Amino acid sequence: MAEMVKKATRESYGEALKELADQYPQMVVLDADLAEATKTILFKKAYPDRFIDCGIAECDMVGVAAGLATCGKIPFATSFAMFSAGRAFEQVRNSVGYPKLNVKIAGSHAGISVGEDGATHQCNEDIALMRTIPGMVVLNPSDHYEMKAAVKAAVEHYGPVYIRLGRLAVESFNNGDDYKFELGKGITLKDGKDITIIATGLMVSRALEAVKALAEQGIDARLINIHTIKPIDREIIVKAAQETGKIITVEEHSVIGGLGEAVCSVLAEEYPTPVMKLGVNDVYGHSGPAVDLLDEFGLSARHIAEAVKKFLNK
Repeated sequence: MAEMVKKATRESYGEALKELADQYPQMVVLDADLAEATKTILFKKAYPDRFIDCGIAECDMVGVAAGLATCGKIPFATSFAMFSAGRAFEQVRNSVGYPKLNVKIAGSHAGISVGEDGATHQCNEDIALMRTIPGMVVLNPSDHYEMKAAVKAAVEHYGPVYIRLGRLAVESFNNGDDYKFELGKGITLKDGKDITIIATGLMVSRALEAVKALAEQGIDARLINIHTIKPIDREIIVKAAQETGKIITVEEHSVIGGLGEAVCSVLAEEYPTPVMKLGVNDVYGHSGPAVDLLDEFGLSARHIAEAVKKFLNK
């Protein structure tokens, strides 16, 4: 059985790039003067001739990546999410999305768990932004093994992909020996009949803790991991709604434009169902220790469990 590890998904991303390089010689990696933080430094040290540091110029970085894609390369353009998805949005939209180029955009240090970096760097809008770009695949892996599988899937998928990376270390819960990753397919981590929790990214591990606590109180909650926000797994969402009746979404992202709204869109069209959205509620973050911030913003396992009980009793 593969070793269970506690690691930030940004580290897993850097390891995956390095491990896949020989298998996919067309891969190149670009960074915007943040290689140590985004962990692309691992690729840089192993393959310096395939690494480009574009400096603090994220918009230029995306343009360079687009140019490399037209020459048959598979570029991974990496920076903090606030910059790769935020500052460079126009270049991602017009230079990558519009011509449908084979560019992978990675946004590290996303969400409020960036902690002490504060509101300017706590990007809670990146998923919403990337979802709006036609043809963009949006991935938010939840642990070490899922991130590694997602990077490989991104390499093998032809077209633009956005990958969200986290700064905070998370305990792995997937088994690397038999874990199967499929773009656009959610995973039922635990079956249940009383209510469904749909989580993504960092929040999946918190939701797992909540589900275990709820089980001790006699509440049988289903848990679904949505690692692909777009295209989203409509079938697994509708099935959960039909079988459990109520759904709670959990994301370290604004409740506007993220996982919650994607789930609500599916259900409004196919099977109207009561939904409660847990996330960042139309406010900016602020500086503070990451774990304390998650607790303050209602994104701890305890808060998820409390929300489930409140929603069931409503």
